[in-house]
Amino acid sequence: MNDFYEKLISLLGEGNVIVDLPMRKQLSKDFYWYSPVLTDMLEDKIADYIVKPSNEEEIKSILSLAVQNKIPVTIRGAGTGNYGQIIPMNGGILIDTTRMNKIIQINEGCVRVEPGTKLGVIEKRLREQDQELCIYPSTFIKATAGGFVSGGSGGIGSITWGNLWDGNVLELRVITMEETPRTLTIRGEDMMNYIHSYGTTGIITEIVYRTTKSVEWLQCIVSFSTLESSLIFSEKLAKELTIKKRSISTCEWPIPSYFQPLQSVIEPEKHIVILEVEECSFELVKELASDYHGTVTIEIPSSKYHKGIRLSDFTWNHTTLWALKANEKMTYLQGSFSLDKYLEQIKLIKEKYKDEFYNHFDWMRSKGELIPQQIPLVRYKTKEHLYEMISFCESIGVKIFDPHTSLLEEGGWEAYIDSVVQKKSENDPHGLLNPGKIGVINDLVKG
Repeated sequence: MNDFYEKLISLLGEGNVIVDLPMRKQLSKDFYWYSPVLTDMLEDKIADYIVKPSNEEEIKSILSLAVQNKIPVTIRGAGTGNYGQIIPMNGGILIDTTRMNKIIQINEGCVRVEPGTKLGVIEKRLREQDQELCIYPSTFIKATAGGFVSGGSGGIGSITWGNLWDGNVLELRVITMEETPRTLTIRGEDMMNYIHSYGTTGIITEIVYRTTKSVEWLQCIVSFSTLESSLIFSEKLAKELTIKKRSISTCEWPIPSYFQPLQSVIEPEKHIVILEVEECSFELVKELASDYHGTVTIEIPSSKYHKGIRLSDFTWNHTTLWALKANEKMTYLQGSFSLDKYLEQIKLIKEKYKDEFYNHFDWMRSKGELIPQQIPLVRYKTKEHLYEMISFCESIGVKIFDPHTSLLEEGGWEAYIDSVVQKKSENDPHGLLNPGKIGVINDLVKG
């Protein structure tokens, strides 16, 4: 073995440095294969070394060694992202944070955790103390705290609490990528340089998430004969502030037909709304559903919340996974529709693309504003056809966050990219931290 490998062994122990090829291939991947475009681009990317530190001091030692040897570093949690965020574009070291999995402290209104802690574990511990996370992704059983902050945005709970940057992350502890790494405590507006930045500006070693008092959540599915009635019901429920909600997800038929575990409660040709609502408000929800000729086809009481089947496993980007499991040649887009004209926008898309475009909305708030946020399923033909669909959506006022790129600013972070690049130059002066994920930097290097 080479001298660099021996140095890693001396820092971490042989069992925490992986050079086995099959394992390196496995840990160098995320769920980028939801996108045929990213599959072609990222399939052959692989780290040279996988390391598994157990604490912050080990991370500092790894970063210092990497800088001395000009070796790039990428960081991963559970690898549940979809955009190739953790793919090592230039080989090098991939830091697996899953050994750093402590819940450090729970206080009223917040929880401090290490980056490798699974969000499902955090949620379970919080609910034992009558608290819960404000938001978490639909992949929360596997997803890690650091991975969600670095690569995610919103999820379950966003209908009430918004995205990560809407006050749901209170503080970050970050290590810089320098020969003598610095430890930074990040709060306030500066967190925008680290949230959803794909780990390009520093290594997050602690997160403080906002929490709230736990609620008795009932899960249910409401079926509708028309897509329009399902959407209007969803909008009315989203606006009804007297009813507490954790999730509102609307799926156009035939998306529900892909949900194999739910087939006993899925009615053919019906559009569905998947809900998590406060149990004591369920009668009000049923009354509202009946106003739009909706029928409840399954209800799961709060006593069974997160025990057995979870309806959140059929929301957000899980819809794409179920379509792929059904052997459909589908991929997805991500878009924000206009609240005052989303029905008109949907009509225009359906008239043009028909069964090439299936509507799926996860209603949410951002900066307090209600948004019909969509992760539609689209039938994949060619890359050119896919981007034609994107262009059409944007031509009618739908903001598309491109999920078929691994570049940070092309996936929707363009408003913050200048600040992120500036922070990266301060914290990673040699450009070794997850290189290849910021296009403007790639262009400068080429130039």
